[in-house]
Amino acid sequence: MNTRGATAAGTLFLTAYPAKGRHPALQFPYNLTGWICPSRAAPAAKPRVLRRSIRYTARMEKPTDPISDAPNGPMVPMRPLPALIFASRWLQLPLYLGLIVAQVVYVVLFAEELIHLVELLWNPGALDTTVARLGIAERNKETVIMIVVLSLIDVVMISNLLIMVIVGGYETFVSRLRLDGHPDQPEWLSHVNANVLKVKLATAIIGISSIHLLKTFIAAGTLPERTMLWQTVIHIVFLISAVAIAWIDRLMSHHTTAKK
Repeated sequence: MNTRGATAAGTLFLTAYPAKGRHPALQFPYNLTGWICPSRAAPAAKPRVLRRSIRYTARMEKPTDPISDAPNGPMVPMRPLPALIFASRWLQLPLYLGLIVAQVVYVVLFAEELIHLVELLWNPGALDTTVARLGIAERNKETVIMIVVLSLIDVVMISNLLIMVIVGGYETFVSRLRLDGHPDQPEWLSHVNANVLKVKLATAIIGISSIHLLKTFIAAGTLPERTMLWQTVIHIVFLISAVAIAWIDRLMSHHTTAKK
C-alpha cells in the first residue's frame, strides 16, 4: 500500500469509529500516515501549558509563614518572667531620647561657635572677647581662628560619638532599626555588635582627645607644663585602651570562626 492509499484508509477508519477510546496514533490522518510511513511523519507538536494547570499550581502553593518558617523553628510564646526581663530593655529608650536632646544642644553650641568665628573677620572687638572666652593669652588672630576651628571640629566629633551611641546602642541593645536596603544606612551599622561598637567608640574618643591635645599645644605658652603632661598621658592611655579593645575583639572573632 502506498502513502496516498494509507491516508485514505486512515480517513475512512476515523470516520467509521468514534474518537473515544481511539489509539493516539489514529487521531488524525497524518498521524496514521506517519505510523505507516515513518519517513513522512509530521513534526512533533510543541507542548502547551494550560492555564488550568497554572491556576492549579498557584492554588497548590503554600503561603509562607514568617513565624513557622523561621530558621530556628516556630516562635514559642515566652513565659511571663522571661518576657518581663526581655521587655526591660525598653527602659533604655528614655536614655537614648535624652542623648538626642544632647545632640540638639551640641547643634546650638556649634552655631554659636560658628557665629563667633565669622565675627572675627570684621569685628576687631571680637578677638578680645574670643580670647577671654577661651581663657588663652594668645593674641594672634590666625592662632585664635585655628583654636576656634578646632573647637568646631571637637563639637562635630562629639556629635558623631553621640550618633554612634544612639544608633548603634539602640540597634544592639533595644530593638532592630530594620534599615536593610535603605540608601542612607551607615556602612558600619550593617555589621554592628557590642564589640564593634566598643572599638568605634574608643576610636572616636581618641579623635576627640587628639583635638583637645592639639588645642593645648597651640596654646602651650599660656598653660603650665603639668597640665600638658597629664593631657599627653591621658591621650596615651586612651590609645592603649583602644588597641587592647581591638585586640580582644580580634581574638574573640578568631575564636568564633574556629568554632564554626
